Amino acid sequence: MTIIESVTLMLALVYSISLLYWSGKKWGALLTGGLLIGALAITLYWPLLLALFIAVIGLAITNRYHPELIKGTVRANTLREVCQHLLALSMLLVGLQFAANAALLKMGITPWLMRPDVGDGFLPIAGGIELKAIISLGIWDQNHPAAAVMLTVVLLTGLLCKRAFCGWACPLGLAGEYLYKLRKRVIKREFMPPAWLDWPLRMLKYLLLAGFFYIIFSMPSASIPQYLNSHYHKIADLKMALFFITPGVVTLICFGMILALAAWRRQGFCRYICPYGALLGLLSFLSPFKIRRNTQHCLIESKGMHCDKCTRACPAAISVHTQKHIRSDECQACMRCVSACPKKEALHLSTRKGFTLSARGLTIMLFMLLFMLPLIAYVSGFWVSQTPTEMRMYLIQHLNAIGH
Repeated sequence: MTIIESVTLMLALVYSISLLYWSGKKWGALLTGGLLIGALAITLYWPLLLALFIAVIGLAITNRYHPELIKGTVRANTLREVCQHLLALSMLLVGLQFAANAALLKMGITPWLMRPDVGDGFLPIAGGIELKAIISLGIWDQNHPAAAVMLTVVLLTGLLCKRAFCGWACPLGLAGEYLYKLRKRVIKREFMPPAWLDWPLRMLKYLLLAGFFYIIFSMPSASIPQYLNSHYHKIADLKMALFFITPGVVTLICFGMILALAAWRRQGFCRYICPYGALLGLLSFLSPFKIRRNTQHCLIESKGMHCDKCTRACPAAISVHTQKHIRSDECQACMRCVSACPKKEALHLSTRKGFTLSARGLTIMLFMLLFMLPLIAYVSGFWVSQTPTEMRMYLIQHLNAIGH
């Protein structure tokens, strides 16, 4: 685990402990802290120990100047934006480190920068095949084990937190938000597609998801061990990187269309293209947590007023003010509607039985899934790639010649 991965992980978990403590869940904070210290005691891995020191100092400094952020008492929008930007910064640094590692390999130099294994999270098909190997054959891939871990983590966020991964963590969603805002500065007019066109466009991401499922499930289980040991799989991450840094004409056109879509409509990429969003959208139907409207406190029901602030705040254009429970697969649990509502008791993210999850609680749950599970995987030996550096150095020299 690299320094960047370690610092991000420790910051998230130490922050989760702080949020648990200040929300009154002191036993939860104690248990989480115990798991963290136990993991460090087992590994005695110096980057994790250094990262813990950096995290504690960083949060202490933040507490001095912004104690409300450390306690999680800020508005949901502020908390979400801080999470999004810090995670995006972490992924940017991970990408730079991955590029530097690959460049050194290409030059035939043993990298002095480690390869960040969290980058395997961008190999969803490999992760799906690995999960199939684990379930059907009891085989755990040694070349990109983090791919299966990260895919499992993201799936669990969908089951428990709806599409909160999209709304709170995904760097692509944040980039799309900035593209949309940039376009709005130049062209202020909205260009919303009619309902008869919007629905078919939304199905595009499900078609892409179906294609991914076909690749994973059409591979016979007996062929999986051979695939996992193939040269192609060992450098699947480098093949993916090559695809993005040396795009052809068709690929450039597709990239241009995606960027235009993201700028044209808010969350355009998430709504129409992203297969991860499609998968999480399907899983979100099973999530016990949904945005629910309490009609006794809502201004529309209690005072007969015309109020649609929640709907206007929703980036997915869901008609929140006309529904009692939001079951839409486009809901990212961003809680913008909750923040926009003038009555605090009217809207909340909760279960059917009334258990309410605040923005602070959602942050804790999301961070525990995104970072505690990878830490457990690392401690258990199911995170770091076992592909020898010499093998990667040899294969990268023949990258273009290696196929399926």
